[in-house]
This record gives sequence, C-alpha cells and structure tokens, in this order.
Amino acid sequence: MVGITVITREGESVALSGETGLSVMEVIRDGGIDELLALCGGCCSCATCHVHVAPEFSDRLPAMSQDEDDLLDSSSHRSALSRLSCQLIVDESLEGLTVTIAAED
Repeated sequence: MVGITVITREGESVALSGETGLSVMEVIRDGGIDELLALCGGCCSCATCHVHVAPEFSDRLPAMSQDEDDLLDSSSHRSALSRLSCQLIVDESLEGLTVTIAAED
C-alpha cells in the first residue's frame, strides 16, 4: 500500500492508502472523499477529478497526455501543478504524495 495525503476543499488533510495500479482518483473515491466527482469514472473525458499535486512530486509523475492537457484547459482553476487524478497511477514512487482537490468549476 502507498500512502497518499489528500487536502479537501475545506483544507482538511486526509491520509489514505492505495494499492499499486489504482489511479489516485480511485484511491480518493474509495477513501470516501465524495467532493471529487470523477463523473467519467476515470476515462479522461471530463475534468471533475482535477487536483493540484505537491511540487516535490511533479517530476515523479508521467508526462501529461494531450487529452489531459486539453481537459485541464477547461478549468478556471488550472495551475502549473494541475493534473487529473484519474491519470495518476499509484506506485511506490508516489509514497507520501500530497494532492489538493481543485475548486469546482
């Protein structure tokens, strides 16, 4: 299990554990944090699983696909640290990852 910290929109810090191979979105959803809508279920066809990744983890993440980049462009809350959590797959290199759920568009 890989430890992930999620900061909710209210600023609450929630410690979760996820199995290798799951997406960060699935870990958040399975952890009971329902403010992350993930309407498409992880198909990279919406931006409702938008998170801001802690800067110290940005170089450990896979490159952003053009689809993910296009979807994030639709958010008025996009930053240099924005990612779709459905596109981030949990592995040991993400131990200690902190993500903040982006404001809802």
